[in-house]
Amino acid sequence: MSLNRDYYNKAFSHIYVEEAVAEHLRTREILQRFPEAVQIPIHHYKDVFCRKRQDIAGQEEHPMLIIAAKEGRLIYEGAPVCQSFGNEYFFYTSCVMNCIYNCEYCYLKGMYPSGNLVIFVNIEDIFAELEEILAKHDVYLCVSYDTDLMALEDLTGFVHAWNDFVRSHPGLRIEIRTKCGRTDLWDRLVPNENVIFSFTLSPERIQKECEHSTAALSERIRCAAKAMEAGFPVRLCFDPIIYCPDWQKQYDAMLDQVSGQIDMSRVWDVSVGSFRISQDYMKKLRRSQRDSAVVQFPFVNDGGVYHYPNRLMNEMEQHVVDRIREWIPEEKIFRWKE
Repeated sequence: MSLNRDYYNKAFSHIYVEEAVAEHLRTREILQRFPEAVQIPIHHYKDVFCRKRQDIAGQEEHPMLIIAAKEGRLIYEGAPVCQSFGNEYFFYTSCVMNCIYNCEYCYLKGMYPSGNLVIFVNIEDIFAELEEILAKHDVYLCVSYDTDLMALEDLTGFVHAWNDFVRSHPGLRIEIRTKCGRTDLWDRLVPNENVIFSFTLSPERIQKECEHSTAALSERIRCAAKAMEAGFPVRLCFDPIIYCPDWQKQYDAMLDQVSGQIDMSRVWDVSVGSFRISQDYMKKLRRSQRDSAVVQFPFVNDGGVYHYPNRLMNEMEQHVVDRIREWIPEEKIFRWKE
């Protein structure tokens, strides 16, 4: 299901617009969706987004929208805590900062000083920098780490833009990761084996208790199944695995539901990994999520990365991997390793 106009108008009562992109076509298209919003011109998005002592929790409940231009370096090397899927040239980029979903454990809560949403409308500049890199070698690029582009497609059109760009650049493969359940896009996009749609799947208990506003597990499964039926490559991401007292029961039930509704022989590949986050992000995350059992778990700090104690981490990951092996060959299962 896509997010409708009523939601956007409720969420974005105020829109900050950088003066440099006020006349950008994409800016005008976005603003047309919010005729009642208060528009506030600004010089630079950081003047609003990076202010000190912001009420992030309150902003996440009622976020404001910031429309800006992305400057400086636009393509980054993949982070060590992220899965490269065996690709030598692993990069990521951000067209949007922050997410309309509100997962308690999300690293964005520790990474950003604001709960407001920033849309960088100058995606053509990202494309230009990417073409310079592609002139040197192939690229595997993650474009939806810092937001959920599928959930925002009605607002940005970035999924279509990326899909079209990849079609004309055979040396590029991208991943679009999502917790969305909308199925209407599959009738409007042209399938391409170099555009992988990755669905983060979590047990119902985890989704209901700490992945606020996200699509239900059943909706994500249905969306993934319809994507494959339409010819799109689909990756299933059981990452991050989140501990709860009955974790094995919860993950077994989820995996049985997934295998019962998805043709596992057609899955592109599978990602498995338990929750992990840098110590710098964890400090801020715990400060903003004081009542979250998931975030306040007594994690181990191992070389600057927080994760579950090794025994529990290995037990959970290995159990999920062993279950997935019932349907997916070993070479298609990618378990995150530091």
